[in-house]
Amino acid sequence: MSRFAFLKAVLGPLMRLMFRPRVEGAERIPGSGPVILAGNHLTFIDSMILPLVCDRQVVFIGKDAYVTGKGLKGRLMAWFFTGVGMIPVDRDGGHGGVAALMTGRRVLDEGRVFGIYPEGTRSPDGRLYRGRTGIARLALMTGAPVVPFAMIGTDRIQPGGKGLPRPGRVAVRFGEPLDFARYEGMDRDRYVLRAVTDEVMSEVMRLSGQEYVDIYATKAKAAA
Repeated sequence: MSRFAFLKAVLGPLMRLMFRPRVEGAERIPGSGPVILAGNHLTFIDSMILPLVCDRQVVFIGKDAYVTGKGLKGRLMAWFFTGVGMIPVDRDGGHGGVAALMTGRRVLDEGRVFGIYPEGTRSPDGRLYRGRTGIARLALMTGAPVVPFAMIGTDRIQPGGKGLPRPGRVAVRFGEPLDFARYEGMDRDRYVLRAVTDEVMSEVMRLSGQEYVDIYATKAKAAA
């Protein structure tokens, strides 16, 4: 049994008991081939719930700090996150964005599922912020379909993304796959990249019901 299968078998029932997740549209995730899952990001626990509600393993990028912690807690975090599919990347370095993009491309070229939060960081106030165009570049470079998703209620069970989550009801909604084959070969056109990104974010907004803010979340956090 793989570590992912073990974690899902052990933690899945516990998380269903604690969070009673309602999953809608999971059948829309293709059963094989490369797929990009793109959604909103409300709190830390999103990255624990998403891999455990999908039949296929979801690979995603995470801060390398998640796997470099000290002591027993640090080792347990590293074991969990690498087990569910996280690939650590130093996103604070000068080439963090490029490293994340190339990692995503490699995962998709292997025919796997890659999860991404186009906002680039957790929402500071529960609203949906402008998406970064890395999602569009990945989709156009690889030809992978994009399945939008929405996390709902996770910010209520773990406000601020800190501390232990409390029991409560959450939902995960998946939308119809988005095909951007019409833009093949245009992954360097910034207007196309923005149009593709905005289409993805529009679907995420529809699924989540969030208010949309047309600025980057990092800028909103810096101004707070």
